[in-house]
Amino acid sequence: MLEHGAAPPGGNRDPRPPSAGGLGTRLMRRKPVERLVAEGGQGEGGTLRRSMGMWQLTMISIGATLGTGIFVVLGEAVPDAGPAVVISFVIAGITALFSALSYAELAGSIPVSGSSYSYAYATLGELIAWVCGWCLILEYGVSVAAVAVGWGQYLNELLDGTLGFTIPDALSAPPGDGGIFNLPALLVVMLAMVFLLGGAKESARANTIMVAVKILALLLFCGVAVQGVKSGNYADFMPMGMAGVSAAGATLFFSYIGFDAASTAGEEAKNPQRDLPRAIMLSLVIVTALYCLVAAIAVGALPWKQFEGSEAALAGIMKEVTGQNIWAVLLAVGAVVAIASVVLTVLYGQTRILFAMSRDGLVPKVFSKVHPKSGAPRANTVIVSLFCGVLAAAVPLGQLADATSIGTLFAFGLVNVAVIVLRRTRPDMPRSFRTPLSPLFPVIGFALCVYMMGSLDVVTWVVFGVWMAVGLVVYFGYGMRRSRLATAEK
Repeated sequence: MLEHGAAPPGGNRDPRPPSAGGLGTRLMRRKPVERLVAEGGQGEGGTLRRSMGMWQLTMISIGATLGTGIFVVLGEAVPDAGPAVVISFVIAGITALFSALSYAELAGSIPVSGSSYSYAYATLGELIAWVCGWCLILEYGVSVAAVAVGWGQYLNELLDGTLGFTIPDALSAPPGDGGIFNLPALLVVMLAMVFLLGGAKESARANTIMVAVKILALLLFCGVAVQGVKSGNYADFMPMGMAGVSAAGATLFFSYIGFDAASTAGEEAKNPQRDLPRAIMLSLVIVTALYCLVAAIAVGALPWKQFEGSEAALAGIMKEVTGQNIWAVLLAVGAVVAIASVVLTVLYGQTRILFAMSRDGLVPKVFSKVHPKSGAPRANTVIVSLFCGVLAAAVPLGQLADATSIGTLFAFGLVNVAVIVLRRTRPDMPRSFRTPLSPLFPVIGFALCVYMMGSLDVVTWVVFGVWMAVGLVVYFGYGMRRSRLATAEK
């Protein structure tokens, strides 16, 4: 491993290595890229195993992305945008594209588990890295919960169509949505936990199967629902104006966090420098195309005002178009599998981000302990799963989705800044992928993230502000003193 601040072969010296000094200097200390890469896979008591190729990484990205945004949150977004929800998906996809280009460059240059947290640590300093990591905890943890909430809705559709009964509202909806405790949401998180405890390779295999099922389910929906499309349903195309389209796009944006999940697999990929950028870009193209196709057919087959309050809209459209339950049942099967795969892959991403933060000393060591047989951070997985499961069982979906979007947008914005900074401070560092037209594209990506954050409502901003305040208290009370960079300076 290179010494702290040493110049890598073929690269130039990092001009501002971390050093002891005043408060400002300590907050801005950076972790050299070489040290980040050299520590890859290392945990407490064991190491992560490199077992995934490009195909598995692409499936993780699609698995984390393709699901709730189209199966569940469509019912939340259409009332805001009307038929123009298709444009909302395009806006969210374009915003994600510019950020994905930045992710692809950094994932190929710094292939580690921490995703944008690690990228920020190498470029923007420890405090910004902490803030980014704290946002990722919000993004991933709340996303798992939001996705799990929607899973229960489709499970009820499946039970109703096959067995003729549903789980009572008291046990299938959270408080505030007519229930007491969302048992299915807790159940799907616990099932994902079981897969993850078996190791990354086994989890990736299960996810690949589930991704294939959900793509087939969406193609089945398109083939059946297109028969019910009526041109009149597109007549009032943008009833809420551009403001409604932007608001829906901001809500839907959390559906695009999948490529971030792929970047968290950097320490378990066989050839991350080559495969991560390819997986990120390929998955984004596939998912955006499917989202727009399904949304366009859905709003053409069902008047947009009827989407209000529907968390299983696609199954309802299938039943309406055909007049038969069998098609809705088949779609419900696909949705149950699809949403389960999102829970699995996003939960995976959450555990790997905490793994990286723990290795750096910013959160307790328990999160970086690796089981020697499975090569998985078991304690980390159990703790995160229990937290997300309880959150899913107790908080309504809409509040969760918006909280996830703001955390995602903030983290993506920092990644765009990190690309610009690293290009200036380490211009000769090897890069397997380069963001085109830099710094223009990263600047556009950052601006779009800020624009979409501005489209979110005041309540979401208040929640975000409170979360950030709590995070700063935790950092100054715990992380700043226990940081491995800080202890190395003493």
